[in-house]
Amino acid sequence: MNASPSHRPHPAEWTETQSLLPSAERDLPAGRHQFHKEQMMARIHEDLRTASRTSATSPVAPVKRANPFLRRTILLPAAAFALAGAVVGGLALTDGGTQDDTTALATGPALTTSIGVADAKGAPRLLERISLAAADTSAPTPHKGQYIYIASKVADTYVKTVGDKSEVVSDELHSRQVWNSLDGRDGWLIEAGKTGDKGITLKGDTPYTGAYNALAALPTDPDALLQRIYRESDAVRDPEVPRDQAAFVAIGGLLFESYPPAEVGAALYKAAAKIPGVVSVDDAVDATGRHGVAIARQNDTDGWRTEWIFDKKTLRFLGERTVVVKAMADSPLKVGTVTHTSAITERAVVDANKQLPGQAS
Repeated sequence: MNASPSHRPHPAEWTETQSLLPSAERDLPAGRHQFHKEQMMARIHEDLRTASRTSATSPVAPVKRANPFLRRTILLPAAAFALAGAVVGGLALTDGGTQDDTTALATGPALTTSIGVADAKGAPRLLERISLAAADTSAPTPHKGQYIYIASKVADTYVKTVGDKSEVVSDELHSRQVWNSLDGRDGWLIEAGKTGDKGITLKGDTPYTGAYNALAALPTDPDALLQRIYRESDAVRDPEVPRDQAAFVAIGGLLFESYPPAEVGAALYKAAAKIPGVVSVDDAVDATGRHGVAIARQNDTDGWRTEWIFDKKTLRFLGERTVVVKAMADSPLKVGTVTHTSAITERAVVDANKQLPGQAS
């Protein structure tokens, strides 16, 4: 079952409203707290990539939702929250960076693509159509005790450094399977080459902030929703990160590996239409090679463009990618490099953790 698409909250400054997503402290792998505190904003995405790959080469053990999504969730010091991770660098964990260890997935040269033509005037019209498609209520409504299952294919390009030698490499395209309870306190992750065949538990006291119940509590008025996103992202983003880029990335984080109620999904797209600098793109390709149209925004600070890709006919969410569209003097990544690509292959409601769609309970 496919449905319309799919992260971090804040302290008590916002007493007038409930925070966008629940505030909670998160445990991190050993040594990561100080590591993140010491990094400059310009290298946030690189540090996050290192965090993801370090976890891939460490022994796999159950965790207290410290790193529930090796690809998507952003690692930050304790007290980080839903939007924080998505906006601190104006980038998601999916964006390429530098790492100094090896991985079995680093098998190829940089992923590259042709860059689609951006149209600022076309974005509001396209987002209105996408919003209408997302408002379709024919998808099943989850019930207490059920889980959200999402399967995807992902790959990344990044700078790998071993000793004094650096090279641009890519991961092979690999699969991800994620299960999350509606309250975000239980789940499972299996990611090829990163978690082992059996995967890792996502069970813990700290709920997953993109959980269905949290999303269902969001306002469905686009203006109110966008103001909340701005307010919370302003509280945590680095001052060098453009405010509008932070909001755009935050919305993307709420749309990807989640299952928002139809009215919330529609409101998020309408909110995105109100962000300056958002454009439509005539052609973009997801991780499995499906062509579609895209809603995108460029971060001029790093020269990367974040794209949400949709089927050209049905406007169903296909996936996302991040593309280098502007050469930077201090980066070895060339224009056309795809630092991250993903494709949602299945999105479903299931009756139990680790249950596959269509499988008996």
